[in-house]
Amino acid sequence: MMDKSLRVYVACRFPPEVLDLFVQRFRATYNGTGRILTAAELVARAEGMDAIIITATDRVDKDVVAQLPSSVKVVCTYSVGTDHMDLDALREKGISVLSTPDVLNESCADAALLLMLGAARRVIEGSALIREGRWTGWSPQQLIGHDVWGKRLGILGMGRIGRAIATRARGFNMQIHYHNRSRLAADIEAGARYHDDLATLAAHSDFLCIACPASRSTRGIINADILGRLPANAIVCNVSRGDIIQDEDLIQALESGAIAAAGLDVFAGEPNIHPAYRTMPNVFGLPHIGSSTLDTRIAMGEILCTGLEAWATGTKPVNQVC
Repeated sequence: MMDKSLRVYVACRFPPEVLDLFVQRFRATYNGTGRILTAAELVARAEGMDAIIITATDRVDKDVVAQLPSSVKVVCTYSVGTDHMDLDALREKGISVLSTPDVLNESCADAALLLMLGAARRVIEGSALIREGRWTGWSPQQLIGHDVWGKRLGILGMGRIGRAIATRARGFNMQIHYHNRSRLAADIEAGARYHDDLATLAAHSDFLCIACPASRSTRGIINADILGRLPANAIVCNVSRGDIIQDEDLIQALESGAIAAAGLDVFAGEPNIHPAYRTMPNVFGLPHIGSSTLDTRIAMGEILCTGLEAWATGTKPVNQVC
């Protein structure tokens, strides 16, 4: 169904299959520059639009919100996280916000298991031996890593993504522990052990997987104190946001051997990440691809389109944040 009355601008760079959703349904215009727009460009392109589509790389802070044209009534973010937007400023200006909950849970959970396995089994070092032609043959001392099977997995943030990670981890016979703002109901908890503080969770985590939302309260909470409470040879994984970890503290723990490895899909300051992460052999790093499958990308576009269509008819979209 095409809503010709709704004026939509797509500011981010989408796969063709996703862009077509907005073009076909709304005759959307879009960013064809091949790069991220500056704040001034975003504001200029929003002129006369009812809705703009952005993603996590587009910063819509208080100053940008103040400059948005009065025509803009909806901002859709092609992400679950909303830490790149000033929700209070948008709310005060009467602008609704739509996001993409639920549809990327499974792909992000897949990525979390990939990070755990890649970090535990020293994939970066092993791959380098093959690619650089330095492998001299099998040896019983070569690249000894750590088991995932049967270990204790601590999940920080037992929301939908955290629970999807737990489901996969149970297939590896992992014991599930978690810390959340509040304890889950027993049927949702599914036998996982709740810890009412992060420090206690850390002490019970051979693997610590970060899956909580980014917020003022979670920024920098994985610090030297928490890392110091992890068991020997622990592994830290992050599929949430990079600034939840204090980089210098994690790097120190990795360099000293206080923890064995880290599997990171997200980093503070992306793409200008801490240079140590680029060279450390015990960092299994990925370039923020947790939700990067074609099925998931299309589903994220679909939920935004459906939400916009609902909003246009006066129905509250299921994916409305505010």
